[in-house]
Amino acid sequence: MIDIDIIRKDFLILQRTVAGKPLVYLDNTATSQAPMQVVKEIERIYTGMRANVHRGVHTLSQEMTDLQENCREKVREFINASSIEEIIFTRGTTESINLVANSFGSSFHEGDEVILTVMEHHANIVPWQLLRQRTGIVLKVVDINDKGQLDIDQYKSLFSSRTVLASFCHVSNVLGTVNPVKEMVDFARQKGVPTLVDGAQAAPHIKIDVQDIGCDFYAFSAHKMYGPSGVGVLYGRKNLLEQMPPWQGGGEMISVVTFDHTTFADLPFKFEAGTPDYIGIAAFAKALEFIDNIGLHEMEAHEVSLMRHAEKRFREIEKIKIYGEAIDKGPVLSFLLEGIHPYDLGMLLDKQGVEVRTGHHCAMPLMDRLGIPGTVRASFAVYNTLQEADALVNAVKRAAAILL
Repeated sequence: MIDIDIIRKDFLILQRTVAGKPLVYLDNTATSQAPMQVVKEIERIYTGMRANVHRGVHTLSQEMTDLQENCREKVREFINASSIEEIIFTRGTTESINLVANSFGSSFHEGDEVILTVMEHHANIVPWQLLRQRTGIVLKVVDINDKGQLDIDQYKSLFSSRTVLASFCHVSNVLGTVNPVKEMVDFARQKGVPTLVDGAQAAPHIKIDVQDIGCDFYAFSAHKMYGPSGVGVLYGRKNLLEQMPPWQGGGEMISVVTFDHTTFADLPFKFEAGTPDYIGIAAFAKALEFIDNIGLHEMEAHEVSLMRHAEKRFREIEKIKIYGEAIDKGPVLSFLLEGIHPYDLGMLLDKQGVEVRTGHHCAMPLMDRLGIPGTVRASFAVYNTLQEADALVNAVKRAAAILL
């Protein structure tokens, strides 16, 4: 049983006000708040042990290296990877996907095909478009039905002898749809096609087991799961990572450098050029401990119950439309009031202390598919309450009375 009052005490930001109202923070899909355990770890390191990792024999460097590598092991456990060599630290999901596009994608040729879906975040579209400009690959796109679920039959029909990768999100950041990634990966493997899963919206809410899913790559970000910004993870299957060339060069990712030739470091350091955000990485370990102490299953059940409660109460409001009605859905509510621009509605909610996201949510192709310019999006985290879900609904009602 989750004790929300105790959990909320770890998030001092939740005590503040906005526009003279208690803060109701419902923009967790963009960035979740960080508990004091994470904040204090950052302060502890900056004030007592900051030193570069892997490069010094002195005590501070060794202490800092241990903290970073401790986090790598925690990440490995969190997603059930088989080895820490398969855990690469990046700056976020975006950089993780770009790493795959630039390194793994360097072997793609003109006419090779990459399968995406219409619900992808721009971070899982633009890197492949850039690769298309350089190499002439072909992008194929899976559509959705009216409930916001992927057309799995179409997905399977898009595979051909030229398909070299299928890359798709685990959970839609707009619709909340939880995609059947295991089924999608299984089919791709039958066809001999590698897969990349964008797990940015799944990792904060769903237990991830990359060995069970069977994917070749899995990407996610710390800042969406109670951790610091600027830290991301790329899981990659070891045999593939060993074959892939580095996509950035510099310190740390080398073994021997001469002006004639360079040999690269072993995994995972081959893909971690330069000084990492070792303080953020160390603090991410505290975020993972925070999640483990509560339990992902308990967190997911709480968050989805809040979303379903708000979704049900939204039916009390005339001229409201919810986008994303999948049965298997994460704690995301995207909606519009008929005839009202999402920015206008978002501004009125902000005046009531309710913080939501408005716009296209870095998913413009999906908005084009839905025939709208954007949505208002409320998203829930473990520290949100039933009272805050009601505050969202009541704020929308008041805004509707003004705008409609």
